Amino acid sequence: MYGRLIYRSAPLAIALTASLALVTTGCSTESNGTTRADGVKLVKAGTLTTCTHLPYPPFQLEKDGKVVGFDVAMIDLVAKDLGVKQQIVDKSFETIKTGADLNAGICDVAAAGMTITDERKQNIDFSSPYFEADQALLTRKGVSAKTMADIKSKKIKMGSQSATTGESKAREEGLDPTSFESSDAELNGLRTGQVDVIIQDYPVVQTWLKDPANAAKFELADLVHTGEQYGFAVKKNGNPQLLKAINKALEKANSDGTYKKLYEQWIGPMPEGADGK
Repeated sequence: MYGRLIYRSAPLAIALTASLALVTTGCSTESNGTTRADGVKLVKAGTLTTCTHLPYPPFQLEKDGKVVGFDVAMIDLVAKDLGVKQQIVDKSFETIKTGADLNAGICDVAAAGMTITDERKQNIDFSSPYFEADQALLTRKGVSAKTMADIKSKKIKMGSQSATTGESKAREEGLDPTSFESSDAELNGLRTGQVDVIIQDYPVVQTWLKDPANAAKFELADLVHTGEQYGFAVKKNGNPQLLKAINKALEKANSDGTYKKLYEQWIGPMPEGADGK
């Protein structure tokens, strides 16, 4: 199934129409797309279409009927430079990271808090890194698990978000976490007692704990340093000029202070060197 299409105030009917068109033709929309004078390929003229996976705060989330967040704000900078509007499609993270959505012409760029890995590089072309991320263990208060080793030795029930590097890290440590489709489902699994601890990207856990209701029930057990970096992605060998435009926007945002401003707006105080300087 194709995901929800969200264009700020766009009606759901547009999403259904777009999805139906894709199913009916049985092929990519790329043939109906456009190539601009600057060589940037767009699946829809005048629009930079972005695939993401909701919710994943603070990178992308729905608020007051709009999709907002750090990733959204960063890709808005790219869209502004191109003189177009950003349109967001909500898709499965699995089809985002494998490049399936980009290959099918559903979107031009993938922006989903996605870690750059060698495996993923085989299927998609990544931008320059735009965010450094570690993993975190979040437990219900009273659960005696502080490390991965504790979880394993005490056979504590663990949860993870499917198809993520956090889940891969847990399996590398010999754990067999319950897999949840989304970060929201993962947190709900912790809330309802399906699991006692979850692994998730640290900025996401930070955002959850800003909610007093969550802070009253859960606590950060451990920070798992992994050296991960996020990147935006385009179709493999399919849109080099768009990739160039994304990297240019990232470089500009770093140099003029926009990156720092957006980081502090959506994530919190920016650590020294987080902008690559």
